[in-house]
Amino acid sequence: MATASLTQERLMSLVSYDAETGVIAWRHNGRRAGWRHRLGYRNVRVDGVAYAEHRLAWFYVHSWWPAADLDHINRVRDDNRLANLRPATRSENCQNQPIRSTNRSGVTGVYYHSCARKWVASINIDKKQRHLGVFDTAEQAAAARKSAEQRYYAYRPV
Repeated sequence: MATASLTQERLMSLVSYDAETGVIAWRHNGRRAGWRHRLGYRNVRVDGVAYAEHRLAWFYVHSWWPAADLDHINRVRDDNRLANLRPATRSENCQNQPIRSTNRSGVTGVYYHSCARKWVASINIDKKQRHLGVFDTAEQAAAARKSAEQRYYAYRPV
């Protein structure tokens, strides 16, 4: 990531940022800067270098680059309002992911074990999966998962 050469002063001379809407616009013509990436994030090219729009927004306001991730609190990847961004470790950012499309239980970390005919709950902590137990019902497994989230996660997922 080539962020060292871009200064806040240079960025502010080229673009404006509206913290209420999350939009970065070019100062010379007022048009929204950048493009929407295929993964849903917006990117802006400044002095020949492509930056994630949310990182530029953070730098524009705070004058420092986040050391790790910037999490979109509401999980909307192109919602770059300042109130929707928070510095996060990779682990914290991963805690705020939407449920996977392949999940059939409706609860992250809960799945049905067809051989055992039971529901299994687990949670990932510091890159390690922790088994939370085997349960007769999906509700019991979901309760175990929720309890583990409250115990282990500093940031509560949306």
